[in-house]
Amino acid sequence: MPHIIVKMYPGRSEQQKKRLANEIVKNVVEIADCEEKVVSVAFEEIDPNDWPEKVYRPDHCCPVNFY
Repeated sequence: MPHIIVKMYPGRSEQQKKRLANEIVKNVVEIADCEEKVVSVAFEEIDPNDWPEKVYRPDHCCPVNFY
């Protein structure tokens, strides 16, 4: 079911990541009408210098299902 990848700059604590993951899961369960056990959240820390190339690439079109 839903797998959410959160890309962000390094520096957040494990406690912050757990809190964010819990809130994301809570919202996905409510909105997607699914069970909590089928939702997963992954964090990928991206160096700010790599952000334009690895995350934000204005030269590429967004996928069709990107909202």
